[in-house]
Amino acid sequence: MPQLIQPQTALIYVMVTMSAVDRVMDDAEIMEIGNMVRYLPVFKGYNPEMMIPAAQQCADILDSDDGLNNILELISGTLPESLHDTAYALAVEVASANLNVKQEELRFLQLLRDRLHLDKLTVAAIERGAQARHRRLPSED
Repeated sequence: MPQLIQPQTALIYVMVTMSAVDRVMDDAEIMEIGNMVRYLPVFKGYNPEMMIPAAQQCADILDSDDGLNNILELISGTLPESLHDTAYALAVEVASANLNVKQEELRFLQLLRDRLHLDKLTVAAIERGAQARHRRLPSED
């Protein structure tokens, strides 16, 4: 089991795992992660230069035996319950960034919400909010 991490690093792991779970980290997802780290209040005081090393550590764990389970253990073991819905919301934002949520991403979201013990109403609200934020005008489809 990997060593314990800081809560902000756990949130980075959530976003990096969400982006990497389909084996393609596209530019839209990477930009979304960077923007959230720079502007969301939960990352206040976090040094954005630490994002790349954190992402690499996350990738190393994911590449190890039982990597996804280890990441989920780290996330659930690190984050206080008050940040469980935040972690899920960040994952949904990354998945929504390229407007194409893949099956692997849906599966990770399911694993994450189960591991963080999120109720269905909270999950539905987070997902619906992301849909609304990423919606385009009909002429842009």
